Formats: sequence, structure tokens, C-alpha cells
Amino acid sequence: MPSTSNTDDDEFGISSSDEADLIALLDAPTHGTKRKASFDEPLPSKRRPPSFSCAVTALTNMFGFKSFQLKQEQVISRILSGQSAAVIFPTGGGKSLCYQIPALVFSELDILEGIRGEKDSGITLVVSPLIALMKDQVDGLLRRGIKAASLDSSRNREEYLKICDQLRNGELQLLYCAPERLNNEGFVGQMRNVRGGIRLLAVDEAHCISEWGHAFRPDYLKIARFVTEIKAERVVCLTATATPRVAEDICKAFNIDKAGLFRTSTYRPNLQLLAESSIKKQELYPRLFHFLNENPGPTIIYVTIQKQTEALADDLRQQGFNAKAFHAGMDAAVKANIQNEFMRRDDLIIVATIAFGMGIDKPNIRNVVHFNIPNSLESYSQEIGRAGRDGKISTCVFYVCGEDLHLREMFARADLPSRKSLCELMKDIFDKNNVNIPVGGEFKTSHYDQEREYDIRPVVLKNIYAQLEIAHGLIRATTPIYTRYSFKPGPNYHATLASDPSPAAKAIKDYSQAARIWTTIDIESASASLRVPRSDIVRKLNDWNESQVLELKNAGVLNVYKVIKPLPRTSAEIEALVDHIYTTMQKREQEALDRTEEMLRLITSKACFSRSLAQHFGDDLPDGKRECGHCTWCLTHVAVVQKVPPPVQFNHSAFRAILKTIPHRDDPRFLARVAFGITSPRVTKLKLSRNPIFGSMADHKFLDLLNAFTRECQK
Repeated sequence: MPSTSNTDDDEFGISSSDEADLIALLDAPTHGTKRKASFDEPLPSKRRPPSFSCAVTALTNMFGFKSFQLKQEQVISRILSGQSAAVIFPTGGGKSLCYQIPALVFSELDILEGIRGEKDSGITLVVSPLIALMKDQVDGLLRRGIKAASLDSSRNREEYLKICDQLRNGELQLLYCAPERLNNEGFVGQMRNVRGGIRLLAVDEAHCISEWGHAFRPDYLKIARFVTEIKAERVVCLTATATPRVAEDICKAFNIDKAGLFRTSTYRPNLQLLAESSIKKQELYPRLFHFLNENPGPTIIYVTIQKQTEALADDLRQQGFNAKAFHAGMDAAVKANIQNEFMRRDDLIIVATIAFGMGIDKPNIRNVVHFNIPNSLESYSQEIGRAGRDGKISTCVFYVCGEDLHLREMFARADLPSRKSLCELMKDIFDKNNVNIPVGGEFKTSHYDQEREYDIRPVVLKNIYAQLEIAHGLIRATTPIYTRYSFKPGPNYHATLASDPSPAAKAIKDYSQAARIWTTIDIESASASLRVPRSDIVRKLNDWNESQVLELKNAGVLNVYKVIKPLPRTSAEIEALVDHIYTTMQKREQEALDRTEEMLRLITSKACFSRSLAQHFGDDLPDGKRECGHCTWCLTHVAVVQKVPPPVQFNHSAFRAILKTIPHRDDPRFLARVAFGITSPRVTKLKLSRNPIFGSMADHKFLDLLNAFTRECQK
């Protein structure tokens, strides 16, 4: 069985470092002739090119729709003409058809134009951040007879090798992958040489590209570079949540001109946006129960943390509702069953974290309830957009509670490490060994060890390395490697070993140590002693794994970085880097806090909720209207008042208990995190999350705690 790892760069029990060699696509047929753009602007229906009839046929025959909606036709016309596009349609607005239809049409157009041979029409590559969403889309396409696949961590080795064969033989039309896979050099080489080339690269959730977006992901910044490296013919970027500033970032990243930006109205006239306020959460339960009794139908209730899903679902069941919990920590099979049941039934209430909803295309969701504060207007817009896709009136209720403000601040404050931690990390990255590596050389590091050593959360550490790569151009992430290889010999292992005269086979023979079941091999020692390239030994193991000579297992991930330009050597250079990176991280923390304030202003201002939400995305109500007529403001013209708990007296006894339990005075931010209830690698290492001191001052302001612990650490 394949091993499991904490990286997406190799989820198949196959060495990432030699993926390109394993796939053996480098001698595959070269890309077909690129189609030239035939016009600069999308054509109106009356002037559609004859080839567009293929798109209409695909829409009808494969997807069962009679006509395109919104601006799908203009987008597809532009893509088929050879140009790139950015698509900002609301949730449920049919964004996926904008790349699925072209993927089906390319081969037909090639035949019409006589420019490519059979099976040489290339693929559409879709970059998507969510495995569940990829799986749902691929399953739906396969049911329609469309040749699609995804490279994700749910695939075993056999499935992976089958996908490689399909790519080699020109048998795929669409391939989905996660953005993290773009760090894999083998995958980049594979896509650069895929049969027929990459006709279209689709970037789903494209708002993740923008540092101004609510869900910025550094790996998304690398997609533009990837497009150039694999020579993708055109790009389509898709999102439901992009402000004008974010849309500008997306277009700039992929050189998409203004004519290539397609935005449709975010306003949904059938959605009734309501809000209520309280100081204590307990006051809201009777209101929620009453609302659900008065508004039956399929319902999603969003909460912030996983344990809340279970508790509230249990409360609802006790009130006679058919309710189930859903969160990311549940078993995959359980989640799939709950999702399938929700799709079938019309009386089920799902209490979920934001893990639920992506890819859910249920037309008759009647209610979406936010029982905690959403993390941004973008998240709120996306989540309420799942209601009422059948066009019928649906209700979206937002219960805002003063007690929830702590949760939002906890999430906003969770990512920023102390400046001291960042400084120590930089000294580790740019130690005396690494700074002497020449340009083009590589260094290896364990993210897992650095997270624990410097108390930096995994996603934050990844962001720091991305800044060094993208903002400063010092390094480039490449394919992670495994530090430990072991194998279970098959029936033909010893005969194969004896008949193979290669240096790699000798290395495997001489440096393997057999145990009762598994045999381990010291690849580093074998490579150094016998002067056999490490990649040759790993490739040999992979070859034998493919042919079932042995069953390979690997573990222990090291991240690998290539040096792009001379690394900083002096304390002043490193200090300047720390200043820049820490300032950027502080800005992002403040932006996370600001997004909560924006969310609260939406419902506490004296203005129409629907119009304020539309204006956030550079939109407005139709026909110049100033009010929608059916949100809480429009129905009452009374502003919702944000009720906050009264200020608390500083809890000196809890403060002293924390200082007594934790003797270290090296990091005031760490102490403040413990007091506030924010977990971190160091909290986990010291097993503090179950200690009574953890979160004992959660009702205080975080900055007050930070200042108090800073004074203690300075004594």
C-alpha cells in the first residue's frame, strides 16, 4: 500500500523526485500547432463563428441544457478564439461550464480544421484547492461519458499509473490537480510534455491569487509561472468572490485585458437577508428553533468550530428536527454519506463548518443560517449563494452575538508568530551551510521540525517560504523528497536483483537490511559510498515497484529548495528580510480583523444589506434601486445593534497561574496565545491545550494580554 505523507507532492507511494522519469513522457509527441486568435472581442450570438455550434451541441447533448446563461457564451467564445479570460460569476452561476465545454470542443475543432492528429488534442488542466470538489466534478463528468481524472491524495498507485497511461495515450480531456502539485518538478515536466499540450488551464477559486483576497494562498501565486513553463495555450480564472481590486490582481497575474474580464451581478433577488443580535449565545437558541419551525426545508447552519456542529445538531434533534453535524475532522466516508443524504432529502438540516457546501449543487436549499460571525463578506456571499438556486424565495439569517467576537479574534490572531520566532527561523534557513550553496544548488529542510522548533503554524511557515520565493526571489520550492525507504520483496525480487548488473541494483543489494517483513535501505549512504546518483536508486526502486518486483513504502518528508540567487549572509541582510516579512504578516493579521468589522458593518449600518453587499463587489442593485425591499433594514428601517459583553476586570489569578505553569519568558506572544486559547505547535509540544490555564483569559482583549506578558518577559 502507498505510504501517507503530509504533502500533496506525492500521494501515491511513488518517489516525487523521480516522477517525470517514472511517467516517461519526455519523449511523447510535441504540442500540436497552436490555434491563432481569430478575433479580439467575444462575438454576439448573431455573429458566432460556425465552430461555436460544437459548443452548443456539447451543452445540450452532454449537460442537458438548452442554452447558455449569464455570460457563459461570451466567455466560451473568447476561449475558443484562443484568448484568456477571468470569470466572476455568483455561486451557482455555472462557472465550471466555461472550461468544461471548451475541453470537449477542442478535439472537434481540430478535426474540422485538420490541424491535429487523432488523440493529439491535448487536455484542459484544472487547478482546484479542494479534493472533495475535484472528486465531485470528476464523478459527474465520468457519469456523462466525459474523460476526466484528478490527481489527488485519494488516488492509490494503480489509479495514478492509469492516469499516467491515459495522458500518454491522449485519452483524457480534463485533468484536475491541487495548486501544491505545481511545486513538483516531475509534474511540471509531465505537463510540459503531455500529449497534445495544455490547451486550457483553468484556475478555480482564483481569488486565492490576490494578497488582497480573503483566502490568499501563496501556491496560487506560482500558477502564472507554471502557465509559462508548461506553455499553456490560454487560461481561464474563475471565482464567485472578487472585489474590483482582487479582479485587477487576477487579470494582471495572467495578462488578461479588460475585454477578457466577465462579471455578472452578485445580487440575488430571491434571497432574503435577515439579521438578529444578542449579547449571549443562549438567547439565540429559541429564536433559531422558532425560525426553523416557521421555515421548513433543506437548511445549512454554519458555525465556526467543529465541536459546535455536534452540540447544535444534538440540540436540534432534541427539538424534533432532523439534523446532522458535518466538519472536516469527520471520516471521509461519513462525510460522503451525509452529503449524499442531504442531496436526496428535503427535510435535513446540516450543522457545519465551512467544510460543507463546496460543490453542493442542490437547487432547493431554503435556508442558510450563520450562527457565528462569518470570517469575511466574501465567505458570507459564497455561503448564502448556496440557497435558492431554483429561483424560489429563500432565507438567509445571520445571528450575531457579542460572545462570538472572541472566536473571530482568535482566528485572526492565530497565524502571526512572534518576531523572535521569525528571526530565529531566518537564521536557521540562512545558516552557514546554506549560504555557501551556489546558485542552482539545493538545500533540504524539515518543515515539521521548524514548526515545532520556532512555534510557527504549518500554513504560516509555508507562507514565509513563499515570500522568500516570490517576493524576494531567493529560492524556489521544488519536489520534496523522502528520507526513509523500505520495501517488501516480491516472489521475483531475488532473481531480479541477481540478474540486474546496474549500479543502482548493486546499491540496493549492498545497502538493504532485511527485517521480518520490511527491508530498509539507506539510500544516502549507498549514493555517497558507491557514487551512484540518488535519483538512479530511487528510480530503480520505483521501476521494481511498478513491475511488482517489490512493494515500496516511503516516509519522512524533507522540503527541497533551489537557490535562485546568492543568499543573505550578514546579520543586517537577514534583519532586513525579517522586517519586510514580519510587516507583511502584521498587515495580514490586521486585514483579518478588518474583515470581521466589514461583516458587522453590513448588518449594523443604516443601509440595505443586499445593496451594501453588492457594492462591496463593485456591483449595485438593478435599475438604480437603493433598497431591495426584503432585508432586515428594508423591512424595519431599524439598524441592528451590535451587543457586546461588558468589559471584564483583569484576571490576576489566571495570569499568575499561567506564569507559574510556564517558566519560559522568551516569547510573550506565546504566553498570550495560551491565555487566549490559541493553539500552536509549541502549545501542542508542551501539552498545554488540556491544561486549565489554556484559554483561561479568553474573555480579555488579546492586545491587553500581549502587553501584560511583554512586561513580564522584559523584567
